[in-house]
Amino acid sequence: MKKIEDEIKQRKFANAQQKAMLNLIYTSNWLQGKQQNFFKKFGVTGQQFNILRILKGQHPNSISGKEIKSRMLDRNSDVSRLLDRLAAKNLIARRVCPNDKRASDVIITDEGLTLLKAISKVRYQEEILTLSDEEAETLSSLLDKVRHTSN
Repeated sequence: MKKIEDEIKQRKFANAQQKAMLNLIYTSNWLQGKQQNFFKKFGVTGQQFNILRILKGQHPNSISGKEIKSRMLDRNSDVSRLLDRLAAKNLIARRVCPNDKRASDVIITDEGLTLLKAISKVRYQEEILTLSDEEAETLSSLLDKVRHTSN
């Protein structure tokens, strides 16, 4: 196991908090790279997968693009562009929102559900995040604490 000091070739840190923050940023980027490679096999990006999971949670109901954006892991995503790409792959369908003609409601298609089923058969989280359930819970709790105290 390589330590953060070895990964970024830095031995001194101002304090433990700086070291932890740099480790968190480095690890986040590392995880995103691993996910990108994994999802590439299925012809989608991590952001597109996130949208499909949101839509699956709503299925069989539709949801607005605005609501999708509010639920995404990466809230800086260009949701309109992502939806265009998913629609071009026939993984989602759009229909004009009856309440607001400028907006559209989005629903996952059967092809989208089939793709999610194929992806879920490969338990990539366990392959990437080699932690016990207890360690994963501890890490998740600590990350929740970081976000809560940083507001």
